[in-house]
Amino acid sequence: MTVLDRIDDPSDLKGLSRDELRALSNEIRAALIDSCSRTGGHIGAGLGVVELSVALHYVFDAPRDQLVWDVGHQGYPHKMLTGRKGMFETLRQEGGISGFLKRDESPYDAFGAGHAATAISAALGIAVARDLQHEDFRVVAIVGDGALTSGLSYEGLNNAGASDRDIIVVLNDNEMSIAPNVGAISKYLGSIQRNPIYNRVRGAIGNVVDELPGPLASIGTIVRRWEESMKSFLTPGVLFEELGFRYFGPIDGHDIDVLVDTFTAVRGMRTPRLVHVITHKGKGFPAGEHVEKWHALPPGHDPTTGKPLKASTANPAYTAVFGKGLVELGAEHKELVTITAAMPAGTGTALFAKSYPDRFFDVGIAEGHAVTFAAGMATRGLRPVCAIYSTFLQRAYDNVIHDVAIQHLPVIFCMDRAGLVGEDGPTHMGLYDIAYMLAVPGMVVTAPKDATEMLALLRSAVEYRRGPFALRYPRDAAPDVAPSISQIAPVPFGTWEVLRQGNEYAILAVGTMVLPALAAAESLAADGIDVTVVNCRFLKPYDDVTLTAIVAQHRHILVVEEGTVVNGFGAYMSTVIEQLDPTVRVGVHGVPDRFIEQAPRARQLELVGLDAAGIARKVRALHESEAITG
Repeated sequence: MTVLDRIDDPSDLKGLSRDELRALSNEIRAALIDSCSRTGGHIGAGLGVVELSVALHYVFDAPRDQLVWDVGHQGYPHKMLTGRKGMFETLRQEGGISGFLKRDESPYDAFGAGHAATAISAALGIAVARDLQHEDFRVVAIVGDGALTSGLSYEGLNNAGASDRDIIVVLNDNEMSIAPNVGAISKYLGSIQRNPIYNRVRGAIGNVVDELPGPLASIGTIVRRWEESMKSFLTPGVLFEELGFRYFGPIDGHDIDVLVDTFTAVRGMRTPRLVHVITHKGKGFPAGEHVEKWHALPPGHDPTTGKPLKASTANPAYTAVFGKGLVELGAEHKELVTITAAMPAGTGTALFAKSYPDRFFDVGIAEGHAVTFAAGMATRGLRPVCAIYSTFLQRAYDNVIHDVAIQHLPVIFCMDRAGLVGEDGPTHMGLYDIAYMLAVPGMVVTAPKDATEMLALLRSAVEYRRGPFALRYPRDAAPDVAPSISQIAPVPFGTWEVLRQGNEYAILAVGTMVLPALAAAESLAADGIDVTVVNCRFLKPYDDVTLTAIVAQHRHILVVEEGTVVNGFGAYMSTVIEQLDPTVRVGVHGVPDRFIEQAPRARQLELVGLDAAGIARKVRALHESEAITG
């Protein structure tokens, strides 16, 4: 029986020897690599925090002691230690365990975590609640260093340090979040690891103190205290000290003895303290460590190489097509610049960075800053392309309104992962951008039906200079193979496209729903229901000429969108059509008003009725209703 076989919850760690803790760490790492080779998942961060997770659960008493992880990518070893090791074959699968931290999945998940930089603020809130309710337990926020590129982390640090409350922050420093970290804080932390004076002095002190005989042990304590005071002169740990934290580190995040001893020491303290831990993201993965591509892996890969077991036969993903098109546009427009928030590969902008490094800016996990930074560039005649996932752009909504829209600045928002995103689950769904962008005065909102049209709309965005322009597209393979953007003309501004002409029924389809709507129309035609299908590629401004004609020619209109039905395009069109002709019946079909759980993207579309069969059912329901009431 392995050590891991004996662990059903963290209490089982308490009686293990240090050697058994090390063996357990190796077994967890091997189990993660094996499991994720089949299910896929964000393997890199988890592999980097195996020993850290073991040490935390060995020293602290979860779930009484609250461990708050930031972000959930770090949580895989934590899940294995908290009763879920037998469920890893269901990781990110429909009905299975989440790839992130989730409060309703386990009492050990103290706070949900899908987006970065929430841990310190949440942990402080938990600590305040503990104190007001006169309870006694420890609160630990485990923060990946990538989260320190986010302003929210500093707001939390500033407030927590000034509070003088019993709170522990563990800084997991691996010099990477998803891509290599950027900015001053990364250099600041890195200087600790690379400071030769500090490392030599610390090593020399350690050798002397460790060899002192028993009667002189008290001198060793004094020397160690002197070492701590010298740290402020030799390392940048003073930053955290000045913020009100007692600073410990840096320590080796893969050394069980050092981790256990350090956490045991800080556990008994009561003021804010920060433990700086150095780890290696992806440690132990044979395909390589510290490589952006191993941050997350798809299902079905070779655990020794990270390569897919089966070659993909799908068309290129929208993301890849976008990245290539952006590079080609960059050659045409020297004023074009690209900004992303720690996701150059995920947004396809890494190609632009390689081609035009002086015109590419990765600002770290700082979406609000990215938008206002882009706005500043736009005031001086540059054409900023802000490439940010739909779900992450939510974090910059005030910046979109206050800094871009009110000033009518021509910032282009390219929102990848719009719509349903599959296995990443509720925290990453891009379901709200239609609703929140439609609400912004002067915002142009667009959605392409395929990759070719995406590039045409991207060209339209670059040519549009009167204000902000938003372009949304899914996390999926494109249904077509797009030509070079140099061969593609821009979409005429504010126009729709009637793809199929019917009679009584019309479908106003948005983006990814256009092709399923066409397929649904073919199915309906076999039943004698002849349906018009319109590609509503411009959601705002809408094509008033085409809409007026559609309203005049049809008694029933169904609006179909891959976004929330609440305040979405369907709600918008319902109001407009009511004003044009109140006798026309309008149906709205989109994602229902609930959080959508993890499953393959195609399965999610099926479950909410946004596939061809589901759209056809919706039209048939309208038809049957008309037959009954008509």
